[in-house]
Amino acid sequence: MQSHGWKNHSSVTEFILLGFSRNPRINWILFFLFFFLYLFTVLGNGLIVTLIRVDARLHTPMYFFLSILSLLDFSYATTTVPQMLVHLVSKNKTISYVGCVVQMYVFLTLGITETWIFAAMAFDRYVAICYPLHYGVKMSQILCVLLAVSSALCGLTCALVYTVFAMKLPYCGPSEINHFFCEIPAILKLACADTSLNDQVDFILGFILLLIPLSLILTSYVRIFMAILKIHSTQGRIKAFSTCASHIIVVTMFCIPCMIMYMRPGSEASSEDDKKLALFYNVISAFLNPIIYSLRNKDVKRAFLKLIGKSEDTQ
Repeated sequence: MQSHGWKNHSSVTEFILLGFSRNPRINWILFFLFFFLYLFTVLGNGLIVTLIRVDARLHTPMYFFLSILSLLDFSYATTTVPQMLVHLVSKNKTISYVGCVVQMYVFLTLGITETWIFAAMAFDRYVAICYPLHYGVKMSQILCVLLAVSSALCGLTCALVYTVFAMKLPYCGPSEINHFFCEIPAILKLACADTSLNDQVDFILGFILLLIPLSLILTSYVRIFMAILKIHSTQGRIKAFSTCASHIIVVTMFCIPCMIMYMRPGSEASSEDDKKLALFYNVISAFLNPIIYSLRNKDVKRAFLKLIGKSEDTQ
């Protein structure tokens, strides 16, 4: 089939996002719950970015990557949650075909970029713990910027492949998406054509974009733990483990649900399970990340106290 624009492949001009429930009372409860989660996500991630920017002691590679992670969390939550909130309390739950494509592409770009930022953060911890005397040289500003830019380029390119392969299929109805935003697995269920090629593409890209970064992260932490075990001081071991624990928790929360969602065959997917998985890496992960990093990080706490005009001595 030759391409003359995505719309020519489809008689559908807009989609209906079914969301979570048809019960107005339940939807209002969900509205206030997700509004609170989104508000805290914006404030929490915004605060981390602000603290890292204004406190000179946080101008290090570790916090550079943490600020990027916070921006990504805020951005991909904003890509989906405000629209979901409107649909929860509105009778009109439609999204245009073009709007759906744009939302899908932006969300994938941000999510893919985040997986590689996780790998960059693991590499940063590896260098800091295994080569502390050479940390400043190895983790130069140029290398940090290159890692961030290459992560973004990977996200932009691979998200385009995902989106093109999904939207070149014909969509001739029905137009109801059993999801709260335009995510590829949910969209593919509406295609009026065989999606086996898409399943193969999704699996291959999932392998590249999830398993490879996770393998790099795992390799980094195996070497980190081997180095930590060689530390004679118990306090030194605890401090080294503590610097890595937050990152491990966040990576697990984000990547495992993504692997389940994008690397299994479409025929095995359940719409209700898909929505729960998407909530986990789209809403809950972005909500919890600021809590995990701030509660376990003395530098962030100290920067916050400084920002509000208090010192640790007053606490």
